Amino acid sequence: MPFGHDMVHSLATVVELVNTSPATGGDEGLPGLAELQAFVESREVSGIGKLTARDLAQVRAVREAFHRVFTAPDQPTAVHTLNSLLSSTRITPRLTEHDGHPLHVHYFAADSSLAEHLAADCGVALALLLVEGEGERLRTCSAPDCDHVFVDESRNRSRVYCDSRTCGNRMHVAAYRARRRA
Repeated sequence: MPFGHDMVHSLATVVELVNTSPATGGDEGLPGLAELQAFVESREVSGIGKLTARDLAQVRAVREAFHRVFTAPDQPTAVHTLNSLLSSTRITPRLTEHDGHPLHVHYFAADSSLAEHLAADCGVALALLLVEGEGERLRTCSAPDCDHVFVDESRNRSRVYCDSRTCGNRMHVAAYRARRRA
């Protein structure tokens, strides 16, 4: 399935957001407002004013809902979880060009909080993936010591590690060493 620029960006944003959660096997990636601001800047989230502690709490809640979508045991559970999250947003699709990006669609209302912005844009991207029958592309890393999530964008849906340079390479080296010992 070829992904357009909007979808690629939204899916990468939701993956990066979910992987800040301690539920993915690491430390809290959003411990404070400075880290939340860094996330907003790195993902080029537009139209966001001054962040508050309330924003941080809301984004963490949205993050955990997205994590439940990625780790859902089946598609009906993922759909239910995503529908619950989307129903809490004021989805207002509009075309926009900004910050040097080509024409694209924003799904959040103009006065949305950061959490609502992320829930709408990233939630719609995940919804479109599910509608296209591509829910199996939402994965958790197969490395035994990693619980990061990712979207498998490979043509043959064969990706099993969140990052081939870290988890994938580490697992391949371990398999090679195990074969050498045998």
